[in-house]
Amino acid sequence: MKDEDKIIIHECPRKNVEIFLPDGRVIQGPRGSTVETLLKNAGLDFVAPLMGAIVNSDLRELTYPIEIDARVRPVTMAEADGARIYRRSLTFLLEAAFEELYHDCALAVDHSVSSGGFYCEVVGNKPLSQEDLDHLNAYMQTLVTADLPFERLQVPLQEAVDYFKQKGEEEKVNLLKYRTKAHLMLYRLGEHRDYHHGYMVPSTGYLKWFDLTRLGDGFVLRFPRRHAPTQIQPLPNTNRLLETFQTYGSWLNRLGIASIGTLNDAIQADRIREVVLVSEALQEQKIAEIAREIAEAQPHKKIVLIAGPSSSGKTTFAKRLAIQLLARGISPFALELDNYFVDREKTPKDEEGKFDFESLGALNTTALSDHLQRLIRGEEVQLLRFNFHSGLSETGDVVRIGKDQVIILEGIHGLNPNMLPIIPTDSTFRIYCSCMTQLNLDRQNRISTTDSRLIRRIVRDARERGYSARQTIFQWESVRRGEKRNIFPYQEYADEMFNSALVFELAALKSLAEPLLRQVPFGSPENIEAKRLLALLEWFLPLDVDLIPDNSILREFIGGSILKGFRLWESNINSQ
Repeated sequence: MKDEDKIIIHECPRKNVEIFLPDGRVIQGPRGSTVETLLKNAGLDFVAPLMGAIVNSDLRELTYPIEIDARVRPVTMAEADGARIYRRSLTFLLEAAFEELYHDCALAVDHSVSSGGFYCEVVGNKPLSQEDLDHLNAYMQTLVTADLPFERLQVPLQEAVDYFKQKGEEEKVNLLKYRTKAHLMLYRLGEHRDYHHGYMVPSTGYLKWFDLTRLGDGFVLRFPRRHAPTQIQPLPNTNRLLETFQTYGSWLNRLGIASIGTLNDAIQADRIREVVLVSEALQEQKIAEIAREIAEAQPHKKIVLIAGPSSSGKTTFAKRLAIQLLARGISPFALELDNYFVDREKTPKDEEGKFDFESLGALNTTALSDHLQRLIRGEEVQLLRFNFHSGLSETGDVVRIGKDQVIILEGIHGLNPNMLPIIPTDSTFRIYCSCMTQLNLDRQNRISTTDSRLIRRIVRDARERGYSARQTIFQWESVRRGEKRNIFPYQEYADEMFNSALVFELAALKSLAEPLLRQVPFGSPENIEAKRLLALLEWFLPLDVDLIPDNSILREFIGGSILKGFRLWESNINSQ
């Protein structure tokens, strides 16, 4: 055997380990060093503040020790995982500061705000005054300057239950009653401890960018968005959204479902059928109210525009709205926006040089506005039809609408004033439809409605399009970019908002989504997201989908909708 072919066995492992970065650089450091130490000592420049890292295909905290050579990709605030780490840590900081200053009341962290923030309320006491809020803000800043460590502790489940029971946090105690694992991961800052659904930063010194702003009876914990990770965006007008969230809160009170723990109680006690039926009835009541508003606005408002982000249930909502309008003697006519695409060669392109079909420039808004104006004047109009095979716009059906009809358009640009610039605003009724709020784990651990929509889409894509969960997760980031650009900026233009969230939906989606998520291959970037969603679904007891009514918005995603074949009246179409 040649010397170079001999196998050398070291009696002791090397004292150093190496990490391999995506750009080919190799960093060496003492075995057991944390990710934070290795990356910061290397003097690397990051496009945004460092929040965590992908270590050998797993998302890890910066405090994670490197014991073996590893492939490491830094994760910053400019990425979804990094943004979540920052926001989760900032919420924990707020909790700790609030508990220190206001012992006799509780803090509820509720829904998100589009400019970057969480709406918060005081429970059990009067709202914070501006002076109180300034004091809380200043105290949080003091904690950040002190750069105090967040300590991660794995404790026996019963120890965690006893801790929260002693603090009187019955929501957490009730939730943990259904936990199947024998331990729980807690974080500690000073004397304050809590669990959080995911990782956090190493210390308070990372949390430099935030603000507290009064809103309604509560306040907004404001933080940067990913595209500008060290800047706080202006707080937009959110009055209509706030009303929608408050309505949902009153619905939860009527249902007696305050958190996931009480939902699990209802499932276990076989009371969930009542929760499902009342939830559906409350949504139907809201749809009927919107139909009444449209009817009362006749004959002035002849165009109903419906917009909302992906997997919001817009299709089912539009059909149920149409049924309510028909019950009031108003015959809806559906005009398909997809037929008003410009010729493919005229479609704008995105930053990567690909056709951007979600851009407003992809629609022939001139022809659309002209046709709508003529239709509401009672004229006969030859519509357009888009040939998706040839990529060309062609002539379509000839139609005329009656005096008792309204035109319904559903599409992502429905609330954008530039879509119909020559149509008077007072002749349109604009509806924003989205899964806008969701039942939370408890008062401090919120569930993102974006996660709810993604789980809806994973289940629907697998059933209707044959997509794997990996494919849907891969496309989701692009979908979200389009929503942030084309939908969310215009939501406050709505005359009405419809919240399509159902209190029981994640329990119903659990048994359908989990097998799909488990098939996402380990080592793929999408596996990290799949594991996060699986960890979320662990908190829910499963709900039998046979309990879901056949006209439910949820049926749009799980299948079995009685509305799937429903078509609006077409008697006013004269085919050419």
